[in-house]
Formats: sequence, structure tokens, C-alpha cells
Amino acid sequence: MPSRITCQVCDESPVTVVRLRGGLDLGTMRAVHTVLERCLAAEPDALVVDLTDVTVHDPLALSVFAATARQATDWPTVPVVLCSPPPDVATWLAESTACRVVPVRPDCAEATRAANAAAGPRLRARLEPVAGACRRARELVTDACARWNLPEAVGPASLVLSELVGNVVRHAGTPMQVTLTLRRPYLHLAVVDGSRAHAVAGSPDARAEGGRGLMLVRELTQRWGSMPAGDGKVVWATLAAN
Repeated sequence: MPSRITCQVCDESPVTVVRLRGGLDLGTMRAVHTVLERCLAAEPDALVVDLTDVTVHDPLALSVFAATARQATDWPTVPVVLCSPPPDVATWLAESTACRVVPVRPDCAEATRAANAAAGPRLRARLEPVAGACRRARELVTDACARWNLPEAVGPASLVLSELVGNVVRHAGTPMQVTLTLRRPYLHLAVVDGSRAHAVAGSPDARAEGGRGLMLVRELTQRWGSMPAGDGKVVWATLAAN
């Protein structure tokens, strides 16, 4: 008989808690991954997954949590913490090389404290796709770097975020959510818009404000990428936070 699993999402701001109940195997892990992806798209400060009522039928299915944690490292840059695993599951998690990237705590309260402690400071803003959006993006970078004492990051981060925002203005034409997060050793920048079209690095365009192209983003950042997020996409980038 096929396994069944349910996922109860509790938005206990600023931490989202997902309580799983049922059997976890290679079939049901897809449903779990979908729910966890949806939770990440809401950009919580941290994500806790409660395994109290989970029965693991295939230990390989536990890799879904490692995959979620790795995705969350790029965007939305949030810690993922597991809690309350049954004894056999705790043993499998401890012995799995892949799953060691995900912290495990004995109960939800401790996991929530750990997640809060690991969360980095954030600055968020909602921008409209208008001509002044790139200027506002640079102002946000200046503000964030002043708060977090990152004077050397102001220049490159301003260029990168201005390009990401300018790309939305020119191509997506939708309102956007801009987020700056500090999780040392990196400063993380992300822009979520309402278009599903992936951002692709092309030729620089020096004629438009912020139009130097995503090639500039690639040159100035440690990593960058584009992925679906909710009804649109996110373009994210990480820079060294010296």
C-alpha cells in the first residue's frame, strides 16, 4: 500500500514550522519537497521541520531535507533545522553524509531557538517597475552596508542589485520584492518578480541605467542564479562580506 504523508504549515513568524505526519519514502518525498519549496518562497527568517510523527520507510528519502537546506543557502538564505526525529531516524540522519548539512534538535522549541540564532539580519523593500527603482536599490544597499558595517561592499553590491532590479524593470515589468541578507562570510541579494522567464546573462547594454547586463553580475559575485519562486522567479546573488 502506498505511503501517505501530510504537511501542516504553521507560520510562527519569523520562523515557519512544518509538521510532517505519515510515511516518508521516495514517493512521498516529492510532496514534502514541494511544500518546503513553497515555504521558502514566502521568505521566512528560518524554517523548522518537525519529524515527531514521521515513519521513514526508505532512509534515502531523508535527502529531501539536505536538498532543501542547500537550496535555502542560495535563496532565501535561511537556516533549516530538523527537530524531534524518532530514534531510528535520528540515527540515520547522524550517519548520512548528505544530511549532516542540516542541524537536528531534540524538540521544536530548541530547534526554533537554534534557527533564530542562525538567521542573519535582513533588509526588505517592495519596489515598483519604474525608472527610479535602480536608484532606490542603490539606496537600500547603502543603508544595509552602513547598518552592518560593510563599507567595502557598497560599490559592488550597488552595481549588482541595480542590475537585478533594472532587469525586472526592462523585461518583467512587475512589482518586485528586494531582499538583502547578511550571513557571513557573504552578503546575499535577491529580487523576486512576477515573471517566470529565467534571467540569462547576455551582452552588456551601457546605454540604460542598470543595463550593464547580467554578465556584470556574474563578474562581481561569488555565485548567482535564477529559479522559480511562487508565481514568478527569483534572481539571487552572493558577494563577499568583508
